[in-house]
Amino acid sequence: MFCGIVAGEVPAFGVGSTDDCVAFLDTRPVFKGHTLVIPRQHLVVLSDLPASALPGYFGFVQAVDRAVQSALEAGGSFVAINNRVSQSVAHLHTHVVPRTKGDGLRGFFWPRTKYASDDEARDYAKRVGAAL
Repeated sequence: MFCGIVAGEVPAFGVGSTDDCVAFLDTRPVFKGHTLVIPRQHLVVLSDLPASALPGYFGFVQAVDRAVQSALEAGGSFVAINNRVSQSVAHLHTHVVPRTKGDGLRGFFWPRTKYASDDEARDYAKRVGAAL
């Protein structure tokens, strides 16, 4: 579907674009103005994005974020990427959602948990650090 938007074959409410990225309104917005930013190249998850493309992609996400907040007089924003789980379209996309105080959105969309102990937290940090 997103490749069709990039190709101009699927209609979308375009917000802006660069040589490497396209931004358009989400058709099922959390709040009006909820914008998606995608790379033109078909990539599925963030880890597929080449390191050389990071500055251009996230520079454009940052510009879209500023524009959404400014144009909609939002008090802030929520910027997020789902990788596979909860990813409704298998094409890398970043959500830029305008936020206002009292908009009803509470924290994250998923339940929070706690580590059983500092030792458990250190173990998780060590495992992730080792993989890094």
